[in-house]
Amino acid sequence: MADFSGPRDFLNFRSEASQRSRYLRSASGEAFLRAVADTCKIRLKSISSGAEFWRAQVGHDWTSDADGRRISGPHSETRMRPWQDRAYEGRVNAKGIPCLYLATTREVAMSEVRPWIGSILSVARFSLARDVTVVDCSKYHGLDAPEVGFSDSDEVSEQVWSHIDYAFSRPVTRSDNTAEYAATQIIAEVFRSEGYDGVIYKSAFATTGYNIALFDLNAALQTESYLFQVSKATFDFRELTLD
Repeated sequence: MADFSGPRDFLNFRSEASQRSRYLRSASGEAFLRAVADTCKIRLKSISSGAEFWRAQVGHDWTSDADGRRISGPHSETRMRPWQDRAYEGRVNAKGIPCLYLATTREVAMSEVRPWIGSILSVARFSLARDVTVVDCSKYHGLDAPEVGFSDSDEVSEQVWSHIDYAFSRPVTRSDNTAEYAATQIIAEVFRSEGYDGVIYKSAFATTGYNIALFDLNAALQTESYLFQVSKATFDFRELTLD
């Protein structure tokens, strides 16, 4: 079984993929991805058909009530699902290759779209249409500085996976430098090539709850939809120590 060569393997691979060469990888980059493919097997999680998840989108549609009055309604199911032929870049998917991003709770789903106070959200409940097997990248979420957060006695594999977990859980916005997405997108492609259905990672916007990204857009079906309005937002801050 392939294994990592050192605790900074992911950091080195991220630098290579985002700054030097994305499509033609070095020998060390290929070795790193082989190690990812082998060591992710102990992180697999099976989720049974019928399990429920949530998805949110900012905005709403218009519909009519029984008296013909125009009223707000949730987005249609077509709008709540990703387009088959286009997609913005995300932590898991490359541009133009969509995947289905869901959350374990509706609060996480709504937080992930970063709404503003007063905005209206369309929120949909989804149910898995079949059993899925995903890679769990949530174990090490919450480490303040994973690059230096381990003692010498920790296993190299755990240190590398801490960096991978942290990278998947980082908040993503369209204003980010999208080159930073390259490493996690490539790792997600490794999971897909190994026959797995997606990846789970911790939400950065909730103390409890997770995100799940499924490669097959039809792996989950929408069952219900709702409207919510954002009433307040809470932020926590911590001062950074300058060296």
